[in-house]
Amino acid sequence: MDEQTVQAPQIWVDADACPAVIRDILFRAADRARVTVTLVANQWLRTPPSPFLNALQVQSGFDAADDLIAERAGPGDLVVTQDIPLAARVLERGADALNPRGERYTRDAIAERLSLRNFMEELRGAGVQTGGPATLHARDRQAFANQLDRWLAARAPR
Repeated sequence: MDEQTVQAPQIWVDADACPAVIRDILFRAADRARVTVTLVANQWLRTPPSPFLNALQVQSGFDAADDLIAERAGPGDLVVTQDIPLAARVLERGADALNPRGERYTRDAIAERLSLRNFMEELRGAGVQTGGPATLHARDRQAFANQLDRWLAARAPR
């Protein structure tokens, strides 16, 4: 691809921890909006047949999927991830980032989110039981679908 070629914005999914119901929303959106969705995971993932869906399996290893997404996501792309450090990396590259609960990561708030994440990791390392993430509810799925629709509408030609 030469430097003059501009690639259409696409969606990258940190798929190892992405709930199946969120992947299903993304699969439907890919065909409806004709946007490329690429799932990246340490394991093989089945996707429905579609010219807009890709699945990339990376070698297992610490942050292998994150590294691939961070290297390839660019300005205008959307990255779906629960991983705050990955969100920070892709925001620096000009991509948008969204978690499966429909919360957009922003450049203004990412430093605070990283700090809180690191603090919680220190507590867990010290043996403090911090609990896991709350169950994904219907309102979370709806919030995700709404944010995805906003991103899709913003990239549509006017």
